[in-house]
Amino acid sequence: MPEISRFFGIIIAMYYNDHPPPHFHVRYGQQKAIIEIQSLSVLEGKLSPRVLGLVIEWAASHQAELLQNWELARQQEPLESVQPLE
Repeated sequence: MPEISRFFGIIIAMYYNDHPPPHFHVRYGQQKAIIEIQSLSVLEGKLSPRVLGLVIEWAASHQAELLQNWELARQQEPLESVQPLE
């Protein structure tokens, strides 16, 4: 699973040829979740409110880049890094 961003111990990644809808995977310690890119809703898993807030803040400002990476992943192309939350 290629990592596309990392901030405050939160790891953001995407799988190649993953199932729709467009989404990304989040890991933080033992917490894991899948977040839909367009709605920024949790599709699966659970994150603490603090971590979820940081992830949503980050994803909201990088939706276009996330969707572009989704398309690259679907085409088996190398993914691009996304600027971390600062």
